[in-house]
Amino acid sequence: MMQCMALVLQPLKKMINTILHMIGEGWHLKNHTAWKRKQNLSNIPLPQSAATFYNGISPEMEIVESCESINRLNNYLRDRKDDVKAGVPGKFLHAVIGQDISDVGLVASTIMYAFYLNETYQNDQLCTVPVINMKRADLSCHAKIKWLIASCLIDQSSYFYSEQIDLSYYDLFGSLNLVLLNSHKLPTKQEALKEAVVEIFCCRKGESAYPWVETYTIGEDCSCCTLIAERFALASPEILAGQGFSRLLLAGIFIETGNLTNPHCTSKDKYMATLLINGAGRFGSNGLYQILKYKMHDVSDLKIVDILHKDFKKWRRLGKPDAAGSRLMALHVGMSSIGISIAQLLAHEDASSQGIKNFQRLEKLRLLMIVSGYYDSQKNFKREILVSAESAELMKNLIFFNSNASQLPLKVLHKPGLRDDMKVFEVDKVTSRKTIERLLEEFGVISKG
Repeated sequence: MMQCMALVLQPLKKMINTILHMIGEGWHLKNHTAWKRKQNLSNIPLPQSAATFYNGISPEMEIVESCESINRLNNYLRDRKDDVKAGVPGKFLHAVIGQDISDVGLVASTIMYAFYLNETYQNDQLCTVPVINMKRADLSCHAKIKWLIASCLIDQSSYFYSEQIDLSYYDLFGSLNLVLLNSHKLPTKQEALKEAVVEIFCCRKGESAYPWVETYTIGEDCSCCTLIAERFALASPEILAGQGFSRLLLAGIFIETGNLTNPHCTSKDKYMATLLINGAGRFGSNGLYQILKYKMHDVSDLKIVDILHKDFKKWRRLGKPDAAGSRLMALHVGMSSIGISIAQLLAHEDASSQGIKNFQRLEKLRLLMIVSGYYDSQKNFKREILVSAESAELMKNLIFFNSNASQLPLKVLHKPGLRDDMKVFEVDKVTSRKTIERLLEEFGVISKG
């Protein structure tokens, strides 16, 4: 038994020693980049050593180490973008794409898995590119992604956003291959491209909607960045010695596992995070997570429309026929999720109740629900809901909350000066926003009249 364990651990030890040797030799420390810091990090609860460095030695400058790994990644991104601009002559467009959501883990894994495929396949018939499934303009709403990409020194102009590349054009001529990342099905808006899916790389168990796909990777319910880091570690471990390179993967693991504290965090997540620890740099692992967490909820530079659009879903509902047999008016419902309290939202200089109503009219919503999830000063998690109806009459007749009282127990919060067509509630038990969304989707009879 001991001999078997030794045989299993030997390649892992060799891999770790290789990375540590590359770090020790300074393989990745080619130069440093410095720029004037735009944000003050003093209000982020960094660990003492990191806080001392950033607020004591150089409070106005951001210093980042450049590395050979990031140089290779940037060169790859620029070369593939040039290929696409030239029309990808004589090749298949091999696009890596995920769901149409915007989070650190998905952006990091999309870029990194495309690079991994390019490095390992080395197929002259494929032009492998990452496609971030969001609009480039929406990046302004995601401070944590912007900060991370800049911190890792990745060239932001060299990869594609969804509106910058017409995948349907390549599909029309039969030259599109899609690698579906961290999902078993394409987003609805891209479902027409499903026959182009040739690979599914997913970290969660589930059944594929596309039985013809032969290359199918299912993880052990760990972070997708963990699986990608593992592949790099086995194929070319020296590349993980680069600080910016490893930081991108490490950040994805931290966000997806709650800094390795979530119940679904696996031993593989912890192992790969340890292997990538150089990516935390002077912040330290806890410091890097605290910055990402802070950036996730930082709305200081955003307008109300951006705050509410950050995590927004919209759907159309029809009421059931009434006693006379007529059908109720169609109800366009929207739900925005935010990471600050409702009080903070209403106190925002661009977030008065009138600003919320302007957003509601812009989206043509009869009902807008703003779902807030945040930690108070005692570090207790709070869930609040602001409901904005099209009219005071609709708000008066709304029966959604009464009909779901057992699953969504609410306590009214009185806010001075709030409009008659708005109400604010505190959720009396820990309830996920997914549960609230599901209740809304299942709700048929919206109002009494």
